[in-house]
Amino acid sequence: MMNTPTSAPLSTDPSFQGLIIAYTTQEVNKIGRRCRVKGLSSCAEFHTFNTTTSTHSRVMVQYSPFVAKDPNGPSPRAVPSPERREFHFDRGHFDFIAALLYRLAGIHLAPHKVEMVYSRLARRLRELGLKDFDAYCAHLDSESGEQEIGFLVNALTTNLTSFFRERHHFDHLGSVVLPAVREAQANAVRPRLRIWSAGCSSGPEPYTMAMILCDRIPDLRRWDVRILATDIDTHMVTTARNGLYSVESLKTIPPALRDRFTRRVVSGDGDVMISMSEELRRLITFKPLNLLESWPMRGPFDAIFCRNVLIYFDRPGRTAVIENFAELLSPDGFLYLGHSESLYGVSSGFLQVGPTIYQRTTR
Repeated sequence: MMNTPTSAPLSTDPSFQGLIIAYTTQEVNKIGRRCRVKGLSSCAEFHTFNTTTSTHSRVMVQYSPFVAKDPNGPSPRAVPSPERREFHFDRGHFDFIAALLYRLAGIHLAPHKVEMVYSRLARRLRELGLKDFDAYCAHLDSESGEQEIGFLVNALTTNLTSFFRERHHFDHLGSVVLPAVREAQANAVRPRLRIWSAGCSSGPEPYTMAMILCDRIPDLRRWDVRILATDIDTHMVTTARNGLYSVESLKTIPPALRDRFTRRVVSGDGDVMISMSEELRRLITFKPLNLLESWPMRGPFDAIFCRNVLIYFDRPGRTAVIENFAELLSPDGFLYLGHSESLYGVSSGFLQVGPTIYQRTTR
């Protein structure tokens, strides 16, 4: 094990391309002052690691283009230095874009996302024929740049998804929510069911919901059922509405459901794709929606899936969205979050009933 010293030497070389480690608050402040003097831009990202060999906590301070790492772990992967980039991109560009994205979409870009922002937007600069990020930021800030805002949001939002992702959520939907709705509306001529996929990405989530409903409700045709699927990324909404996926992406669908609800088609490019059935499509309405803007729907919803979306909002944004969800959920309705998300410290209006599964409490 490594012994933890009470102080660490500081690099004063502005060309230093590595990691600076501080062991005390005083060292952190010294590093910040020296790097500012030398023209280095702080990423303001601090990682604390407790050790069993000392009472001190190590604080790792990441400075662009440095990469923070565990000193006991593998060597960090190098990131492109400013000199190697195709376009000049500095902290001012990042701050402008981050502030714009937060104002428009409520998405918080952490400082360590600088390389992700550069790599995704560099492609856009090439498409537009712009010479640098000064020109791109000016374009975003101009009257003619309104249309570009959509491209910006689409480029910087992450859209990782898959069919039956976090399977326990869909098991709960089929074994708990649907029987409860059926029992509550046992005497209804046309039972009503509403589910919302908030942050549907390219569509696997709402199509998975539709498979569960079709499989678990034999008399579904007499039900009044709608699945609302929304996402801030307009490209993803279009992809989801088209309902075409690669053969590889369907491996997570149980074979019986895959055989029943999908079919192979040949795209215009000659590629073999998998198409969602009309039985699923007619249950879903796809719409673009920014969760931090006004919502046109009135509910109530029996269940809302908002998974791996809240992590992009700051605390006020998360609180506002959760409060709105509570207003739109039916009494005792359910909210499903992503595996790394929680309502702890965000809302007291829900009771946790399972891993990342919450039920609205009656008010």
